[in-house]
Amino acid sequence: MKGLTAITTMELSAWVQQAKSQADSGRVADRTPRLNMANPDWFAVSICCVTGQTYSLGDISCVFPLMSVIKAFSLLYLLEHFGAEKVLRWVGVEPSDAPFNSLDQLMSDRGYPRNPMINSGAITLADKLPGENASDRTQRFCLWLNQLAGCQLKLDELMLASVRLTRSPGNQAIANHLAQTGYLKNLDIALDTYEQICCLSGTVEDLAKLGQLLACENPLVATKNRRIVNAVMLTCGLYEASAEFAVKIGLPMKSGIGGGLLAIVPGEGAIACYSPALDKVGNPVAGLAFIEVLAQNLNLSIFG
Repeated sequence: MKGLTAITTMELSAWVQQAKSQADSGRVADRTPRLNMANPDWFAVSICCVTGQTYSLGDISCVFPLMSVIKAFSLLYLLEHFGAEKVLRWVGVEPSDAPFNSLDQLMSDRGYPRNPMINSGAITLADKLPGENASDRTQRFCLWLNQLAGCQLKLDELMLASVRLTRSPGNQAIANHLAQTGYLKNLDIALDTYEQICCLSGTVEDLAKLGQLLACENPLVATKNRRIVNAVMLTCGLYEASAEFAVKIGLPMKSGIGGGLLAIVPGEGAIACYSPALDKVGNPVAGLAFIEVLAQNLNLSIFG
């Protein structure tokens, strides 16, 4: 038996170097001009163990937008507020083999969002966040996460302006279809909220602290809800590559096109990476390479 606590800083440093060498095969997201400003060579990792031990290495001062990594936490937030029965009426838990922004998938599912980790599901859940308007919803959600996890997420206003300037026609089409099929109450607030929560930003250490909410027992988070989020992350968190990495790595994970990647080792801790160069699916290349080598060397797979 090994595990997260068996890490040595020397090994960690070697594994980081090994992972960084993979970044060349990826590309920084060009979804907005501001995302495109990231250096493809940046790499940071932060590991929070249940024992209180933490390890951080690399470009840890980099602040980046969580983008789709936030989807795992909007799911947790709504499960905590409304319960699983209600939330799972709004959105399914089925994996998708289509890209994360697929309208075809949504249409073939007759407007029912397949899971919360793809855009159709996340936009639907953004519509349900408590609050009067998009800014109110984002502030409440951000405050809840910061208080619960002890992190310091902030809304990156410049990133949000960049996202709004280049609003994805795909997301607009998805929202239109969700509204037509009755899954959105307010299309404009849903899209605005979705864009704002994706621009919540922090460091890799903030992301690791967030991961602790899903990794460890917490009197303020229901165990059942934690398990639901981890299960959906395992099967859906890396989009159509989720099954491949469930086999290769065996951990619940969630990626974002901002370069963030979070892996949960239930009962042991959380691993957060930041590496902006992405593969064709939209997952961080060096981050996945790092978590794969870590999981194999420390026997981290939840499947034993």
